[in-house]
Amino acid sequence: MRVQNILIRILDIIGSLLGLLVSVIPVILIAIQVKKDGGPIFFKQERIGKCGKPFMMWKIRSMITNAEEIRQNLLEQSDVDGMFKMKEDPRVTKIGKFIRRHSLDELPQFWNVLKGDMSLVGPRPALREEVDRYSERAKERLKVKPGTGLWQVSGRSNVDFNTMIDLDLKYIATRNLLGDIMILFKTILLIFPTEKNGAF
Repeated sequence: MRVQNILIRILDIIGSLLGLLVSVIPVILIAIQVKKDGGPIFFKQERIGKCGKPFMMWKIRSMITNAEEIRQNLLEQSDVDGMFKMKEDPRVTKIGKFIRRHSLDELPQFWNVLKGDMSLVGPRPALREEVDRYSERAKERLKVKPGTGLWQVSGRSNVDFNTMIDLDLKYIATRNLLGDIMILFKTILLIFPTEKNGAF
């Protein structure tokens, strides 16, 4: 298991460095559009990582500047029990809808991966308020670093909370380098769909 962890960390370092290099131009172009809406280009938020350790997760801002304040009034409208997620979130900006659709808002998370807060593959990084409501079983998902998990390539935001936990625990139990590479490949296909997988 220790060898697998070392190999996965090497994959994280190489992948995040390549990701940061490749994303430089897209981030600059997106930043110009985001800045036109006013407010900051980047958004940071506390998430809970491995073993319950908090860290600041970075994203390109895809919502209005007072999104966090408005969020409290939208909690009951969440599409998923156990975590806040809305398919038609009214806080998302015009450019935000585009970059979220293609997961471009998550490009700065390559920095989180390089730092070691996150992994290229892992359970969805949870908010503290979500973790506070976790059952003992759900807390098992905190045994590994957060990242892009099985639930995302098995329906992305269309799975319910319990299914997400099942998929995360399945991933943790069978975690290995080859499996991570396969999940990354599936994630790329979801972000950049082709005619073959039915996108057009």
